[in-house]
Amino acid sequence: MHARRTARDARRDREFAAFVAGASGRLLHTAVLLTAETPDAHPRARRLLTLALAHTYAHWDGLRGEDPYDRTRQHLAGRFARAAWHQYGAFGRARPRPGSTLADLAPRERLVLVLRLFEGVAEQQTAALLGMPVERVRALCDRATATLLHPPRPPAPTVTAKAVTS
Repeated sequence: MHARRTARDARRDREFAAFVAGASGRLLHTAVLLTAETPDAHPRARRLLTLALAHTYAHWDGLRGEDPYDRTRQHLAGRFARAAWHQYGAFGRARPRPGSTLADLAPRERLVLVLRLFEGVAEQQTAALLGMPVERVRALCDRATATLLHPPRPPAPTVTAKAVTS
């Protein structure tokens, strides 16, 4: 009995290690996009990925034919959404300005954009994962895409009275 459990645990560890070796690079990239951190310094993305992988490992035996990548991505997205809600509030207005192109997007827009365009998740699946209507997912994705294609202009320089009279 003990030998059988040890063999099963060793097999599970090998399977999970193979999964992590194959999927962790892409999942880390997804986490970096979600957190809008720079590719060379991304502690929040690493923590997000570590927690998602730990959750997947804890439920590895219960996957029963489910795709572990999909399960890990779902947990990663859900954890990011909850953290963004707590960190930035309902509307995500007070967000940091890291050096990423995606930093101009609100967390929810970033989440939808990454799931839809980078991960290739269908609108219906994204809506189900995030618990929102398909129309809302479409609107968030469209707004995020428009913001990336046409970034907001920097403020115009102020004109002083001295410059006007000269």
